[in-house]
Amino acid sequence: MTLGVASAGRRVAPTIRQVAALAGVSRATASRAINGGHLVSPQARAAVEAAVAELGFTPNPVARSLATRRTGSVALVLPEPNTRVLTDPFFASTINGMARALEHTDLQLVLLIARQDGWSTRTVRYLTTGHVDGAVVASHHRDDRLNRELVESGLPCVFIGRPLDVPATARYVDTDNDHAAQLATEHLIGLGRTRIGTIAGPADMSAAIDRLSGWRAAMGAAGLAQDAVELADFTVEGGGAAMARLIEAHPDLDAVFVASDLMASGAVGELSDRGVRVPEDVAVFGFDDLGVATTTTPALSTMGQPIEDMATRAGQILHALLAGEEVEEISVMFPARLVLRESA
Repeated sequence: MTLGVASAGRRVAPTIRQVAALAGVSRATASRAINGGHLVSPQARAAVEAAVAELGFTPNPVARSLATRRTGSVALVLPEPNTRVLTDPFFASTINGMARALEHTDLQLVLLIARQDGWSTRTVRYLTTGHVDGAVVASHHRDDRLNRELVESGLPCVFIGRPLDVPATARYVDTDNDHAAQLATEHLIGLGRTRIGTIAGPADMSAAIDRLSGWRAAMGAAGLAQDAVELADFTVEGGGAAMARLIEAHPDLDAVFVASDLMASGAVGELSDRGVRVPEDVAVFGFDDLGVATTTTPALSTMGQPIEDMATRAGQILHALLAGEEVEEISVMFPARLVLRESA
């Protein structure tokens, strides 16, 4: 078959009609074969593939999208302000993990960032009206209508972190936060510390809820008081402010378990400003081990969680769902590891 040539001598790209003619099938059959349709005989599929190879045909991505109703894109949704996403190593690890999951696929990653009035409504509309084929959602909050509406819409989605107040069918990957926090607190108790406080994260996030639960479990098992609790927002500034409130309300503290390394670094700074020695006067234990823990003075003991691996697994699950594979697991739990440094 001879391809047409443009007036300037430029070679004209072959069309689906030419592929169909060379393969001896209808245009509709050729389109179904190229776009992965199931209603094509093996003989017709082989003929179309041979014609595609001979002609050097490249499918038009817009036409393919219309034929398959797929965009070839998936979203990573981070319901947090831009400034937080750009400064918290949790999000860099999450993005890296998702990129790793999609590296050898044809899927393009779309990043959606922001947390402000009306954002959830706009994001749900964007995600559920054909702009992406699926989504991974990280750092989500209880009051985000996004979570429930995504699950109920039927859009393939996976959460990083156990989502709150959503149908039980929601798929997620997470760290065993409860057990990890219990291990961290038990370590402090094992050091002989008896007046142990905690700086927990936001009360509308499952990671914060579970880490507080683990601290309470360890304190209760040891018969220790559980009244020294402050909440913060997983930021350095929030951790410093919470530490100030905690030490003023409980000046006899000799240790504190902090639900993130960013908050723990703020707590260490606040204690230093007050002339409180770490760990001699107050031992400090963090959570994450994403780089911040080694930049404080002293370096932080912490619970390491594999955020990048978790994000990669979430991306792999989403890819499998989009490929029509059976994914039996609803939740995947990753263990945290005890990382001991100078602060505890």
